[in-house]
Amino acid sequence: MTDKLNELTAAGVAVWLDDLSRVRLSSGGLDQLRREKHVAGVTTNPTIFAKALSDADEYNWQLRDLATRGIEVEESVRMLTTYDVRWACDVMRPSYDGSAGVDGRVSIEVDPRVAHDSDRTVAEAKALWWLVDRPNLFIKIPATEAGLPAITATLAEGISVNVTLIFGLDRYSAVMEAFLAGLEQAKANGHDLSTIGSVASFFVSRVDAEVDKRLEKIGSEQAKSLRGKAAVANAQLAYERYTEVFSSDRWKALADAGAHPQRPLWASTSTKNPDYRDVIYVEELIAPGTVNTMPESVIHAYADHGETRGDTITSAYDAARKVFADLESVGVDMADVIATLEREGVEKFEASWQELLDGVRKSLEAAAKGKGSPNKAAKGNAKGAEKAGGA
Repeated sequence: MTDKLNELTAAGVAVWLDDLSRVRLSSGGLDQLRREKHVAGVTTNPTIFAKALSDADEYNWQLRDLATRGIEVEESVRMLTTYDVRWACDVMRPSYDGSAGVDGRVSIEVDPRVAHDSDRTVAEAKALWWLVDRPNLFIKIPATEAGLPAITATLAEGISVNVTLIFGLDRYSAVMEAFLAGLEQAKANGHDLSTIGSVASFFVSRVDAEVDKRLEKIGSEQAKSLRGKAAVANAQLAYERYTEVFSSDRWKALADAGAHPQRPLWASTSTKNPDYRDVIYVEELIAPGTVNTMPESVIHAYADHGETRGDTITSAYDAARKVFADLESVGVDMADVIATLEREGVEKFEASWQELLDGVRKSLEAAAKGKGSPNKAAKGNAKGAEKAGGA
């Protein structure tokens, strides 16, 4: 049989898993995906952790210990999640070592409630970096306006960053600027640039979900014919900007000092519309130097019937620009789409974080009282978090 995921990897796309749980770790499932499915990295978010904590008894011993010690809920969340991420970093270490530090990365997100506070975001990033204490960690920082200086400041400390919740082209350009400035400051601070990694998580399927909703409301045949085209076009034009920035003299100076480029990472790659091909956001976004983080279901779907047709991005720039022009002609305001998605993205992660806190609080209370399985107290909260949506 053809190894379709190997073909995807050979085309320059790093396959990452958008999920993590202690069951996946203790069962050896993550290591199996690394060895057999070419998974070279892991991304997490509050929704993923809320579900993981509600579904497994593997957390009970730690919840009981935290309750016995009287640890507050927010610090308990950090202890629970960093434990899993530290373990995952160790599992992925062979990929990190084998790729000279490019892959094998595991991401953990700062508290999304501080997404609009630069100083608190940097402080949170430094605390998580210290807690996990693994070189193949990524700290996820949202690409809000306040997040941009936090990205630069965090990189300047020598800390690797996954910039998340990028929806629009202009914000993506600002993210790359923040990355370059951060590396320049890191170099001035005496850090080894070869140890600092970064990806820019450009969200995909949520763009189609929002644009398609507006096209349905417009209702014309021309509008309906544009459904399912905006997300891929948006990401393809993002890659065009990536190639421009990372062929500049400014970047070459950093590369000569040992820096790795900030790769575009395609996030939110499971289709929200069941009418669309389940691997469309993988097949249509193949180009060298990219990452595609997928739920396990999408990884298996691509392994089964994905088609690697070589580079599907760089020859599509003109077609992508036409999609944007056509969307404008039927009345879709892409600037408003992007602003809406960014606002809702932060709100959804804030909601998921609160669900996670509430679930852990109930679990700690159950553990303190010695009533059954502590994690089961969080199940209702996890269902709410799941609806809020992850990466």
